[in-house]
Amino acid sequence: MPKRKAPSSNKRETDVEEEDHDDETEQQGEAAESFPAATLPVESAVVSDGRAAKQPKVIFVLERACLETGKVGAEHVLLNSDDHAKFLMKHKRAPADYRPDILHQSMLILLDAPLNKAGLMKLFVRSEKGVLIDVNPQIRIPRTFRRFSGLMTQLLFKLSIRASNGPQKLLKVIKNPVTDHLPPNARIICMSVTGKLVSLAEYIPSLPKDCPIVFVAGAMAHGKVEPEYADDYIAVSEYPLSAAAALARVTNAFENYLGVL
Repeated sequence: MPKRKAPSSNKRETDVEEEDHDDETEQQGEAAESFPAATLPVESAVVSDGRAAKQPKVIFVLERACLETGKVGAEHVLLNSDDHAKFLMKHKRAPADYRPDILHQSMLILLDAPLNKAGLMKLFVRSEKGVLIDVNPQIRIPRTFRRFSGLMTQLLFKLSIRASNGPQKLLKVIKNPVTDHLPPNARIICMSVTGKLVSLAEYIPSLPKDCPIVFVAGAMAHGKVEPEYADDYIAVSEYPLSAAAALARVTNAFENYLGVL
């Protein structure tokens, strides 16, 4: 089967190692805006939990995540509506659109899920500006939003984050499109409030058993995602849910189906 093509756009505190990226200069231009020299964000350390990787049965893609940096004062920061509303309005941006906390909540839900701890899950994040991020399932995302913001800002400038307790790259910016990184035979399902309403307890057993399942969800405050590479569109509740709540429903349903306790 030919690959589907998506539109291209291309608990320990220790130091995080910096990577050399001579061959990734072009990606960095898209990952972080071109700001004058200033104080770079304070490094945030992340650790690997040391689990052995398995073949994922479920892959999640979080689309349209708000990951935009700006120079506020002497520092580059991850812009958000709570801390930088005046800065955003000064630059004629709508503060309500700058909600990286939605991505933080979604990543915590997914990476803390037993499905992920069992080695059965994989995660990709794609920003509103098209920056594609490969998330190592072994990463332990910072619990607080402030540390998460520092980590994401660091990633956008350095293009990868190494574990502080091992050689693994826990976060890295990769080339678009995301479909190049998905199994060619994957069944791709987009989660949308306007999709076909399903009961996950009945829907998941009906999915193909011989191919990975990919769920695409939006990590933004407004609007919806409509990826051209999706095979199906579903709603997991008759009520509008936050991204984190919808993702929790999916992980819980797969854990019940696969017998992950």
